[in-house]
Amino acid sequence: MVLTERSPEVIEFIRDALDLPTGSEILEAANLHEMLSQDLPFQPDIILKAGEQFYLIEVVSKVASLDTIARMQLLRELWRHKGPGVPEMVLVIAARTIRPRAEQLAEELNIRVIHLPWTPGLPLKHEYRPSKSRITTEKSWKVVSRLLKEKSTSIRQLALREGVSYGWAHKTIGTLIEQKIVERNDSYVRIVDVKRLLNGIAWERPMKNLKIAEVPIDFSESIPAARDISYTLERQKIPFAFTGYTSGGLYTRYAVRQDAVCLYLEEKHLDLFEEFFGEPSGGGIQAWVYAPDRDVFTDTREIEGITVASPAQTLLDLAGLGYSAMDLTKAMVDIYVAL
Repeated sequence: MVLTERSPEVIEFIRDALDLPTGSEILEAANLHEMLSQDLPFQPDIILKAGEQFYLIEVVSKVASLDTIARMQLLRELWRHKGPGVPEMVLVIAARTIRPRAEQLAEELNIRVIHLPWTPGLPLKHEYRPSKSRITTEKSWKVVSRLLKEKSTSIRQLALREGVSYGWAHKTIGTLIEQKIVERNDSYVRIVDVKRLLNGIAWERPMKNLKIAEVPIDFSESIPAARDISYTLERQKIPFAFTGYTSGGLYTRYAVRQDAVCLYLEEKHLDLFEEFFGEPSGGGIQAWVYAPDRDVFTDTREIEGITVASPAQTLLDLAGLGYSAMDLTKAMVDIYVAL
């Protein structure tokens, strides 16, 4: 199945993400032109109307850029220019990928961002239903990963063990119950559908969104590369942590990807990293560099002389790699209690 901008599957997914009723009206662009009494240099892909609220939606098949945000912001200004009495509207970008900096700017401008499934053949609705409450935020993931480790426990214990408020833990578990990922028995909760959980993570927080560079490096194998990089960056006092395939392989001993290493690095250190390790000829293997969206450097571990992200962070990142890392992700889940 190919996802087109106005396909019924995409519209249904967006409606679910915005928590709109199925009966919300789909308007044509001509309606928008008529309301604004002017032609626009562009038009939103989808216009939904629920009650008195209008949702102007731009659907991006690949990567949403700063240009996408600029167009939406211009549309808002043209809308507001009509003066008092114009209907309320909400700007929405629905994209498979959006860079962290662009997503942060969208949030600051009060533009909603919806992450569409990356895999074209993946069912849009049945594996994971979008929710207002995200399970991959830093605090929510503390609750979820703790429940994975404890197997069965109370919400209060989850909150206490991870240092989050009871209200936050309760909200997170409530979302998981709605998604049929967790079930509650009296005061205890447990995860009953790990596959659905992993799919939800891949949709909410795809690692593609965090990747800032693919740097060719002059190494033939990933483990020696990661070890040398760890040695150098530690002595330069540059924060970093290997993650994804690299840390997952080291934790599980299941498999180690030899054609690439995956690491977190702040964007301000990228030029120095390329100066130290970049191979202009393009030989060797790849370093996949990700910009952290949370604190990933505090709770690191060292395995075989390599600084790796914590088990909780590694599991989150592996799930965010989607189906290409599914076997390794499942292996990580299997041993997670012991880590």
